[in-house]
Amino acid sequence: MQANDNPLLDFSGLPRFDAIRPEHVTPAIDALLADARATVEHVATADGAPTWDTLVEPLEESLDHLDRAWSTVRHLNAVISTPALRDTHNENLGKIVDFHTGLAQDLRLYAKYRALREQPAFASLSAAQRRLIDNELRDFKLGGAELADADKARFRALQEELADLSTRFDDHVLDATNAWAHYCDDERELAGVPGDVVMAAREAAEAEGRAGYKLTLRMPCYLPVLRYARNRDLRRRLHEASSTRASDLGAKIEWDNGPLIARILELRRESAKLLGYANYAQVSLVPKMVDHPDEVVAFLRDFARRARPFAERDYAELVRFARTELDLAELAPCDVAFASELLKARRYAFDEQELRQYFPEDAVLAGLFRVVETIYGVRITAAQAPVWHPTVRFFAIHDGNGVPVGSFYFDLYAREGKQGGAWMDDAINRRRTRDTLQRPVAYLTCNLSAPVGERPATFTHDEVITIFHEFGHGLHLLLTQVDVAGVSGIQGVEWDAVELPSQFMENFCWEWDVLRHMTRHVDSGAPLPREFFDRMLAAKNFQIGMGTVRQLEMGLFDMLLHDQFDGTQDTPWPTPQALLDAVRREVAVVPRAPYDRFMHAFGHVFAGGYAAGYYSYQWAEVLSADAYGMFEEEGVLSPAAGARFRDEILARGGSRPALESFVAFRGRPPQLDALLRHNGMVASS
Repeated sequence: MQANDNPLLDFSGLPRFDAIRPEHVTPAIDALLADARATVEHVATADGAPTWDTLVEPLEESLDHLDRAWSTVRHLNAVISTPALRDTHNENLGKIVDFHTGLAQDLRLYAKYRALREQPAFASLSAAQRRLIDNELRDFKLGGAELADADKARFRALQEELADLSTRFDDHVLDATNAWAHYCDDERELAGVPGDVVMAAREAAEAEGRAGYKLTLRMPCYLPVLRYARNRDLRRRLHEASSTRASDLGAKIEWDNGPLIARILELRRESAKLLGYANYAQVSLVPKMVDHPDEVVAFLRDFARRARPFAERDYAELVRFARTELDLAELAPCDVAFASELLKARRYAFDEQELRQYFPEDAVLAGLFRVVETIYGVRITAAQAPVWHPTVRFFAIHDGNGVPVGSFYFDLYAREGKQGGAWMDDAINRRRTRDTLQRPVAYLTCNLSAPVGERPATFTHDEVITIFHEFGHGLHLLLTQVDVAGVSGIQGVEWDAVELPSQFMENFCWEWDVLRHMTRHVDSGAPLPREFFDRMLAAKNFQIGMGTVRQLEMGLFDMLLHDQFDGTQDTPWPTPQALLDAVRREVAVVPRAPYDRFMHAFGHVFAGGYAAGYYSYQWAEVLSADAYGMFEEEGVLSPAAGARFRDEILARGGSRPALESFVAFRGRPPQLDALLRHNGMVASS
């Protein structure tokens, strides 16, 4: 099939989202896999000593086309999932996994890469090229290249089943989220819920030809109900529905992720032992900054020891407030967000919904772009491209001389058929071919509140932080200056450092010189009053202890699950839930509901790339807080500091170890003190 017949085979520019249909997927993937296999055969059997031009470049070209096509399919399945698209995605997933697993086990290629590494000419390659070759040799070992034939076959089967289970895990969460709804006829049931959420609920019901209001578990509806609904029964209803998604207590037993979790863990343990490791955590850490699971556990427990007193203080204060001011003798899990919002408003005269009116979408994006343009010396402009949904926006980035740098899509709003959460993914990675420079393209995806009626979308400050966070990931992909595929952008970056640029960007959301240029009241057009910002800033670290130990709880659970849990009954933790309960007793301060099934929707660990790596959020937060310290010292919008961060962190991609990049930027290793200071978790004098 030719490119003009199948849009997934057209690599002349951006993905042709206006033309791609589910029936295009299988023919395109089959054709690209055939081409990739032919390329592998050609380079693996070529005579003579391997060189970069005869080994790496041909593979790079062929695999880039396969990766670009599959990235498009994977993305569409995440943002506009339909039965037909899901079926064709899942049908082809096994082929993709089988190919890549077989590639990593090809002894002929492994030998070629070893020979290239051992040649004197290796020293004359660029640092990025040398780094890529070293990474490839590492990944051959992690992919099972050195296993016996029978073990290789078993390893491939494990990888294919794991990929299928991860996809099913996500599908179950999405299906359970989409299937649940609560309809109410009386608006009084929604007392306290923000007006735009009520209006959206009315529009959702009208779209189904029903009267009244439709509430869902998607975040723009769920979170405001939990935070503001005065109806406790309503809060409990939504909290329980969300907490039991895709579990044994959920709506459909076929969506229960419990058996999938058990099988995923079993397969990960088996694959690790095939490779000669004691457990999956050790495998996961091979390409990361940290060397051993014990280091991670020690880091998380030390952090928890420092943070827990602040968390205990936060929770005790909340319990007292709920008892004395809200007449809640017992603070149930469904009450925590509601009571917290009221306490925050009482203490700081701070109304999140009032603040939201100052963050219309266009002002937020203009303010974000102003920060990036100022510190990195680039220009961002709206552009045109085929999109997968009419609300998606597309932008181009140019450097100070007008030279194109890259481009990105913004898909901001929650909707049915779209996976929850927020993420960045690559559409196209930067690489240089013999003839041209392939510029990077990013997908930036969120699940925020959509416009209601004639009013533009407005965002809470938390949602603004999410936008900045994901854009930080995007900049890591877009501002790379590395031309070697595999180590450009975020490729090849240690997973526990990949959150550095994203968490770094969050800091700008707390700066007056940033916010005053990105706020405009949606009705009056007035900028955010300084006194309102001061109240917001005073509330910045409200319940920071509770939030920190919640993250540490998830990170510690993840690491212990993959390091010390073995699935046998004669251990302190016979089940994953028993381990989670034990971690909560050690770290957490907020009690969980007996129906809590958080683990069944923990997609980061069971369907994403964070298995034995969720600690990365805390690890990278240390890096990001310390990195931002330079901007506090030199000026929040300092072009000089920005140029240094761009050149030493963003531009380098995975072409050198992340710690080297950090030290080159900061002039020293990272320190925890900056994070504790930023979070207000320092002992008062």
